[in-house]
Amino acid sequence: MKKITIRDIANQAEVSISTVSFVINGKGEKMAISPAVIKKVQQVAQKLQYKPSMIASSLRTGKTRSIGLIVEDISNQFFADLARVIEDEARNIDYRVFYCSTSDNNDRSEELVQSLLQANVEGFIITPTKNLEKTITMLLKMQKPVVLIDRHFANQKVSHVVMDNYEGSYAATQFLISKGRRNIAVVNNKSGMIQMKLREKGYADALKEAGIYNNEYSLYLDYNTNEESRIDSIIKFFSENRNIDAVLFLANYLGLAGLQAFRSLKYIIPDDIAVISFDDHDSFKLHTPTISVIAQPIEEIAVKSIQLLMDQMTNLENCKIQKVLQKGKLIIRESV
Repeated sequence: MKKITIRDIANQAEVSISTVSFVINGKGEKMAISPAVIKKVQQVAQKLQYKPSMIASSLRTGKTRSIGLIVEDISNQFFADLARVIEDEARNIDYRVFYCSTSDNNDRSEELVQSLLQANVEGFIITPTKNLEKTITMLLKMQKPVVLIDRHFANQKVSHVVMDNYEGSYAATQFLISKGRRNIAVVNNKSGMIQMKLREKGYADALKEAGIYNNEYSLYLDYNTNEESRIDSIIKFFSENRNIDAVLFLANYLGLAGLQAFRSLKYIIPDDIAVISFDDHDSFKLHTPTISVIAQPIEEIAVKSIQLLMDQMTNLENCKIQKVLQKGKLIIRESV
């Protein structure tokens, strides 16, 4: 299909190419072009389904109508679902999204930020790695609009949208206690990121209030290890702690590894062990029995992050820093 150009519009509208250019770029009135001609050019452009070149528009205006989305792992269902909603929201306001994964690697994160800066994106939505605070501070000094999602740095003055991780974990642990579970384990990673600390704190506080906290029931796994190693570590831990009757996995990839470990241990869920995991996943719904989860409010996080970013992009100087906590949902299925 032939690409429509402003010359095609000019020929059909019977006006000059410069007139079409002025109208398409919103300068018709300023250049004293009559309302009738402006309307005619717009109608022809719409009829021909003209789509302006983003490169040409960028060179002319300095704006790319694009944002950079940096997440931990786009193959993880949570981040994939989050990216999809953000992309839909951006499309609604005629923006496109460049998204990429860090694999929780700080060097990779810094490279991605630099690449997106070179691509002249107008704003950033970032799931930061542990040591990315200085890079984010650099973006703020450059007056680049930035919103953090899923996690943030406690003392950094930057807008963020995150789930109330403490409350979600606390409520899930309380529910396990209400079902008569007393030896409740937690499986976390070693990242030390704030969201993981808050999840573990919610778990620990609920158990301490009930007088049944045991720090020996905490398992920490390296983030960058492969799934087979995670499964082996979980098998070893639960083999050595057979009296554990419930477990809270603090991320869905940990929960998925745990289910495979329990299969090897021949555990019957929930008879032998009750299971709740953070972040829903299709596999949790298909598993037999189905797995209870603390589901993040993906749509709310995505929509709010776009809103905050657009606020900064349209009025950065007067935009206030907003720290938004969205409440998750405890979905009870057959695993408890």
